[in-house]
Amino acid sequence: MCTEGQQLSKTEEIVKGLRPIDDTLFRKMFNGNIPLTQLVLRIFLDKPDLVVENVNTQFDLKKLMGARSLILDAYATDSEGKKYNIEAEKSENRAEPNRARYHLSALDVENSKTCTDFDQLPTTYILFITEKDIFGADKPIYHVERKIIETGEDFKDGEHIIYLNASYKDDSTNLGKLLHDFMCSDPKDMIIPEISKSANEWKNTKKGLSIMCKAVEDYANAKIIEIALNLLKAGQTVTFTSSMTKLAIDFVKQLAIDNNIAYVM
Repeated sequence: MCTEGQQLSKTEEIVKGLRPIDDTLFRKMFNGNIPLTQLVLRIFLDKPDLVVENVNTQFDLKKLMGARSLILDAYATDSEGKKYNIEAEKSENRAEPNRARYHLSALDVENSKTCTDFDQLPTTYILFITEKDIFGADKPIYHVERKIIETGEDFKDGEHIIYLNASYKDDSTNLGKLLHDFMCSDPKDMIIPEISKSANEWKNTKKGLSIMCKAVEDYANAKIIEIALNLLKAGQTVTFTSSMTKLAIDFVKQLAIDNNIAYVM
């Protein structure tokens, strides 16, 4: 926890530097926040009448036996039953085409039920908000749709992939303003009041800052444990893994046992 001394200063500094495009802040801002999610989707999709009914962050999709797990940054449903997965991605390789393909497939599994006809699958949208212009065409938004090559007609399967380029510079439109705000660390510099207000509540109020500090520390601890697991799986000793991660030797040993990893002290 952020309570005292130097650790408080370091963690608060990290929180102050977070932007809405950063996972830790993004998930806090949008979790259960229907009005904010609705505003963002209306702007991104240019659908001013869109009505969001629910939204959750870190939504854990059910998965088929043996398939990799998938936790969504934000998962929303509108009044027509359409599904929206919004992903804030700073790394280019986390917004690659095959990742979008997997997200769409996982959403289909999530929304399919036994004995349900395929035409009852909901319309789904995957929206990647990327820190860089991964397509290099200097556009604020890229729509990816399937087409029938021979006829040029849309292949109406109800799946839509959209990439939002947060590095785009033009605040003369609502979309440009929103993309600008996703890259801001200081709520005072944000243009859209609703985005600024939410970011400020999580970054600059006592309660919000305390929760954010805890989230940052939990994330850091999780990453350290992930590194330790990878070292153990690669055959590194418990002692070496402990020295590299600064985790206690007994903790590293138990980590190996809990994950059925053969270990050497």
